[in-house]
Amino acid sequence: MPRIKGCRKISGNPGSRFFKPRGVPMRELKVQTLELDEFEALRLADAQGLYHADAAEKMGISRQSFGLIIKSARKKVAVALAAGDALAINASEYCAEIEAVEAAVSVSDP
Repeated sequence: MPRIKGCRKISGNPGSRFFKPRGVPMRELKVQTLELDEFEALRLADAQGLYHADAAEKMGISRQSFGLIIKSARKKVAVALAAGDALAINASEYCAEIEAVEAAVSVSDP
């Protein structure tokens, strides 16, 4: 029996939850689904350029777990791009410790 997946720290929020090729109706597309932890791994490693060990620390997971997550995420994105599939980011029913994004809430003292 596999271990229960622990919570991951998620700092980024996707700008959109769904991407698809322009001009192709959804009913004709296969959908590749990225989990929220896979999106966060891509954001940290590829968009921010962090080393795997540093990105894993930010997510609160081991470097080995981060490596498995990023490998899965990159494969899903590559398959979606190569096959012309839609790409969905699944954030529902997910156990994640979402950290406050600085720009999301600003509180000023009176």
